[in-house]
Amino acid sequence: MHDIHINTERLLLRPLKIEDAEEVFEWVRDERVARYMVYTTYTDIEQVRAWLASLEQDTGTYNFGFERIADGRLIGSGDIGWNPRKGSWGFGYNFRYDCWGVGYATEAVQAMINYARVNFGARKFASSHCEPNLASGNVMKKCGLHFVGYGTFQKLDGSAQMRSMEYEGEL
Repeated sequence: MHDIHINTERLLLRPLKIEDAEEVFEWVRDERVARYMVYTTYTDIEQVRAWLASLEQDTGTYNFGFERIADGRLIGSGDIGWNPRKGSWGFGYNFRYDCWGVGYATEAVQAMINYARVNFGARKFASSHCEPNLASGNVMKKCGLHFVGYGTFQKLDGSAQMRSMEYEGEL
């Protein structure tokens, strides 16, 4: 696990901790949030604790909790890491439903991209979203990526599959 803290105008990007389980559970149990994520909707806080514990073993990806500076609430999470298969840095993110549409995702992604650029000389970035989740595509475009084609998105447990929209950018 990496101990990195990044401040933006409205957010603190920081490591996720087991103690964050209750706040994380707020959005991972919300079907509106989980619908377009690789995980299925969480039904038990113990699932969240197990996921948070697994992050401590993940040294290849930089995982962040997104804490709102104004009130200290954890409102989302995301990650960025090198993907050797694609030859680029990949990222993902999710937020509480009541935090959608106010620019937090763009702010967090720009901070993660900047972190990878400054600290690792990263230049190539890629991400994707489920086709119906066009707001996520807008985030990727605002962060300098462009649409390159369609792919396939599948839930980790195989319960759902849909078309994805793939984005890349050299920044």
